[in-house]
Amino acid sequence: MRRLFASTFCLCLMACAVAPPPVAERVTVAPGITLELPAPGDLGRSVEAVQMVTARHGGDSFVFEGRLSVGPDRLLLAGSDSLGRRAMTVTWTRGHVEVERAAWLPDSLRPENILADIILLYWPEAVVRRALAGAELRQDAAGRTVGDAIAVSWRGDPWNGTAHLHNLAWDYELEVQSVVVGP
Repeated sequence: MRRLFASTFCLCLMACAVAPPPVAERVTVAPGITLELPAPGDLGRSVEAVQMVTARHGGDSFVFEGRLSVGPDRLLLAGSDSLGRRAMTVTWTRGHVEVERAAWLPDSLRPENILADIILLYWPEAVVRRALAGAELRQDAAGRTVGDAIAVSWRGDPWNGTAHLHNLAWDYELEVQSVVVGP
């Protein structure tokens, strides 16, 4: 019995030692600007979308295919590179994020920032406004800006069209072409 207890205790310690670090609920999206992650359900609808994401930074361009599933209690994002290799899977529920990432992805690609960009692109204005601290949100029919640091624009319905995010402070751009494939 003592050996079973000792083995179980060691396994628990090992599991704690290798557990991924918690993802911050408050994410820095630009210097001096933070976004508190709302709940996935704050989107106000369920959606399943297939996306083609083009990311540009420092003269480099990367293309990823994504599947995004948002429901009242969970967001699931699965991304693959242009060769079809799984790059990252992010499962987000209120207060908890699980991440599986390919070893070849840079450590600077942080899941909480990916979630923040998705929120800035798609969540309703009132939710984004409540979640932001450190900058004013301005929005019109064509897009939104977060201070002078981030510009979001849409061509048509962002869920069945193209959404663009330009983070001027950190010099990167995302162009996301989406097609809704489910409710």
